[in-house]
Amino acid sequence: MSEAALTPIEVGLTAAIVAVEADEPRILVAADPASDTRAGLPFGPFDPLAHRTFEIGLRAWVAAQTGITVGYVEQLYTFGDRGRHARPGDTGPHMISVGYLALTRIADDAALSAAGAGFEPWYRFFPWEDWRGGRPAILDDAIIPLLEQWTRSARSEPARPLSRHERLRLCFGGGGLPWDEEKVLDRYELLYEAGLVEEARRDGRDAAVPRSRIPPLGEPMRFDHRRILATAIARLRAKLKYRPVVFELMPEEFTLTELQRTVEAISGRHLHKQNFRRLVETAALVEPTGETSTATGGRPAALFRFRREVLQERPAPGLRLGARS
Repeated sequence: MSEAALTPIEVGLTAAIVAVEADEPRILVAADPASDTRAGLPFGPFDPLAHRTFEIGLRAWVAAQTGITVGYVEQLYTFGDRGRHARPGDTGPHMISVGYLALTRIADDAALSAAGAGFEPWYRFFPWEDWRGGRPAILDDAIIPLLEQWTRSARSEPARPLSRHERLRLCFGGGGLPWDEEKVLDRYELLYEAGLVEEARRDGRDAAVPRSRIPPLGEPMRFDHRRILATAIARLRAKLKYRPVVFELMPEEFTLTELQRTVEAISGRHLHKQNFRRLVETAALVEPTGETSTATGGRPAALFRFRREVLQERPAPGLRLGARS
């Protein structure tokens, strides 16, 4: 008996490369002239002959394609679901994508522009995640009503520990539960399952309501890239609380106001100024340089730098922001 041919598998490396500029968290996206979807994350194949590890491969092609040398890099997850961007009857190689979170600082982006890439605000893709100015209007105007209609639908679904209504409440903070800024991926997956995001329509999923009644819910991305970006945002927001990763996004010297705005940008929440400064002081993450800055045009502000000794002093040096007020 002859063995059935196995579906070939290809390994790709996908990078969510994050920087902060002008108090906005930005993600490096690359255009694709052959695609109707404008934005996607940089990605490339893993070459086992040229790359000893996945991370070496990732750093090599990111540098080659964008001219960027990324600093902090960590593996997020391996994304291998068949059907998230495959077409019915697809017999081509199955792509397994290893997602990475990488942090950098924005410098001269002339090379990026020439390559059709650039840094764009990540809230363009997830507008419901930015609470710095209060509860986003898109939640009550569109997302919650559409998801509530989905929870009431009678369509069959796989057995789950939690009902649709309970998942909506947990993910989006209803019924007296607080908004959890780390549930970025959970919220996106719920929107995808309900057929409310463009990627779900593209992948052939049914929608909770007629598509003519669904407004754009953030800008879509190619393939599974918005899912990967949601994973990266959630990971980075969680990391803020127990690792000093925010300083990978800061200049060598900075004011406490600049540090606070960077933390607010990533977490998507407004922080009380005095509480934040007490938190930074208690955590002993920074030290004064003895210099001041007049960049804001107001009173000179003291400059600080990351105090690297904290890495040897305790195992989890981060900014525990506490519950949302």
